[in-house]
Amino acid sequence: MDIDVLGPLGVKVDGLAVMPTAPKPRKVLALLALHVDRVVPVAVLVEELWGERPPRSARTTLQTYILQLRELIGAALERGGRNASADGGSPLSAKDVLVTAPGGYLLRGGGGASDVREFERLAGLGYRAMDAEDFAGAARYLREGLALWSGSALADVTAGTQLEMEVRRLEETRLCALYQRIEADLRLGRHRELLGELTMLVSRYRTHENLHGQFMLALYRSGRRGEALNVFQRLRQVLVGEQGLEPSVELRRLQGAILKSSESAPHTARPEAVGSGARDRLVRVG
Repeated sequence: MDIDVLGPLGVKVDGLAVMPTAPKPRKVLALLALHVDRVVPVAVLVEELWGERPPRSARTTLQTYILQLRELIGAALERGGRNASADGGSPLSAKDVLVTAPGGYLLRGGGGASDVREFERLAGLGYRAMDAEDFAGAARYLREGLALWSGSALADVTAGTQLEMEVRRLEETRLCALYQRIEADLRLGRHRELLGELTMLVSRYRTHENLHGQFMLALYRSGRRGEALNVFQRLRQVLVGEQGLEPSVELRRLQGAILKSSESAPHTARPEAVGSGARDRLVRVG
């Protein structure tokens, strides 16, 4: 089974798509695919489908969706010619792929590809390369991992509470990898090559301090000191105007170094996690 969640949902069995068209079965498949080879509790699936006030028929209806998914899986197994199990014994059935487990359901990956697992593997290699100051290796691994994304996670699935939480988590890991990849490129002196990308990123993430700091550094090292300072001022106006907050100490320190036209502005700090904790580092105005 091959699973894609870093973009539109894609699940294939023996190379054949298993994709329900109705919204609720798609939600069930998306949650099972995100947690492939792990049990997803019935309570989690019910909350995703109906929120905090499910109907009395929720469990029965969920079983109906599971049966519909098994029908699709069974059809794919039949068309794909998978008529024997791995041990050569009894035929592989849809119940062997979408398993009823104690308290929930489990989707077996069968050793197939998973874009999110591959992304996490490459990102981990990239972070370890950064720690070892192998910036070329870090940039390569992180770029390969980010290339697996074809859009927002689960872009074609209408998310409920559980899926929204998972999508936010995935997008946060994407942003963290992106920040680290840009950091590696900055360490390699690729300042001018990054300007176009950073221009778009700071426009999209209007209050993201770390990306603005990287943009300031890239501009400064490209001989555009005035523009680097303007980036800081625009960010400050947004933070003060929308949140009543001043930029972080780290970003003000970078601004000060640029104002003094130091020969070598400091590298941007590597946060423990992009986004998380950033608000804690801001200083409230007044």
